[in-house]
Amino acid sequence: MESPSPSAPSVPDEREVQRAALVDHRQRLTDALALAPYDLILYLERAVVYSDLAYPDLAAGDAYRALLLTDEVLNEGFEYHEQAKESLEGHSTEPYPKVLDHGDLLANMKNMADSDDVEGSEPYHQLATIASVRCFQSLSLSLLLCGCLASASDFVEKGLKILPANKELLEIKGYIEQVARRRLRLKPDQPIDFHDLPDVGVVRREIYPWNTYEPDRFSEESLSFLNGQLETMAPKCAVKVSCLPVLLEGESNTDEYEIIPTCNQLGLFAKEDIAPGEAVLKEYSLLTANNRHKESTCDACGTELPPLKVQTEAVSCPECYDTVFCDEFCFEKAQEEYHPAVCDKDVDSIAKDPEAKDVAESLYLLLLARLLAMSNHQEVHPLELKEIKYIWGDFVPTQLNDIDLSVNAGPPPEWTLPFSFKYNIEIPLHILEKMDIDIFETLPQHDLWVFNTAYSKFRGTASARKSLRDGRPEVAAVHPFWCLANHDCDPNVTWEWGGRMTLFARETRVVGNRPGGIKAGEEILNHYCDVDLPVKDRREWAQGALGGWCMCKRCRDEAAATNGSD
Repeated sequence: MESPSPSAPSVPDEREVQRAALVDHRQRLTDALALAPYDLILYLERAVVYSDLAYPDLAAGDAYRALLLTDEVLNEGFEYHEQAKESLEGHSTEPYPKVLDHGDLLANMKNMADSDDVEGSEPYHQLATIASVRCFQSLSLSLLLCGCLASASDFVEKGLKILPANKELLEIKGYIEQVARRRLRLKPDQPIDFHDLPDVGVVRREIYPWNTYEPDRFSEESLSFLNGQLETMAPKCAVKVSCLPVLLEGESNTDEYEIIPTCNQLGLFAKEDIAPGEAVLKEYSLLTANNRHKESTCDACGTELPPLKVQTEAVSCPECYDTVFCDEFCFEKAQEEYHPAVCDKDVDSIAKDPEAKDVAESLYLLLLARLLAMSNHQEVHPLELKEIKYIWGDFVPTQLNDIDLSVNAGPPPEWTLPFSFKYNIEIPLHILEKMDIDIFETLPQHDLWVFNTAYSKFRGTASARKSLRDGRPEVAAVHPFWCLANHDCDPNVTWEWGGRMTLFARETRVVGNRPGGIKAGEEILNHYCDVDLPVKDRREWAQGALGGWCMCKRCRDEAAATNGSD
């Protein structure tokens, strides 16, 4: 769905000036990392800037990369040991980096130099160990601010194993316990089961100030490209600017208003009449994911394959025999667009057969993995790929996302992008390593804000197919033109996904059982949720997937009627 963004309120000039200075500092550090990609101090410094900018998720991402580099320094057999060691040696004489002058860390390092607690006598050993504690401090506090309590607790405990009396880590541990009691509704005397701590929070969903990849989607150039692509998929349709109602943050009395807030987004419109039952769009996409290990689905398009004994057109990759395609066409398209990046590299088993609670997250992760494979093989930045470039990610203006970053402040309602350390940071980097990609040298393509932007575009636009055996979603895909057809709870099309995503003009409409079909000039109205659900459930779905309550006419009418009967 094309989700609108409200106009940004005026912001005090002082805050704008402060933000601009921090964004400029962030850019200077990013430029420095391009020249010194294994310098863990630069990552820690950028993490501090992200914290000051109120991006705790991005701070956690940089702190984790810095932590990985401390491991590289301290382990001679690791792949990037020499590069990481050489970078850190440049910081191993006094005055030490200011980012490490935090609490009593530097005093602890001097004590380590006179003891046998740290393996190795070289100054960079002590510096790497103290830097790792600084990473644990940053990671635990940042993840706490994101709402990822289990991961925050894990990192604070790892830091305390190195410096058990560290004041900052002990304070963060206390903060985690306070928030955990509040989230779990525990009394002061009740023990906390840290295995049950929540580990999914929400973060900012926006076009980052440094994101230069988001196109002007309303420009003649963009519309010309999109309509050129659309000609073969939907010859009776065109991409145009659409006026949509603004999604709300929650309950509001605006349901009964005749005039409601709107904004412009892209949409699909009929160029000529389309009969009931007629195909409106047929779209093929390779941006697919399957979370079942060794299941009989086409690796490229996600089509369910027949049993082996009746397969006639299926093709297996000669290099990784377990990877199967439904026919020669899909095999060749996969070879052209993504498969060599993952071929025989043990990527297929990652995030497969997840627990029930992780099914949706695993599919979004695997869509990201496919996007990264396409980017790597085609040598195109992930956000420049046409499969997601023109998708609107339900972004909120940067100014509306600013908050007080004190521990007890909590995220504002505008923070709507689900976030976890596991699915947003840890596993994406692990996937890249499995693909033999240097996660430090390729930072511009694989920075955390790039992953978050892709996730923002996937959520609310990816379609899923459920297993016939247990009803769990097992295959997902992003069809960029299908999702340009905006959501409405009284849609004029329905859809079917089986290798190709196909939109059909509905035979009858949901509201009033009106005749179907689409007249020339009318907008194509799609549906992303079960339109048979009651309005409350539909709006709760929209809040999670699209970042706000659906404000289509049907939802407003039904909500107003429900409130009037109470």
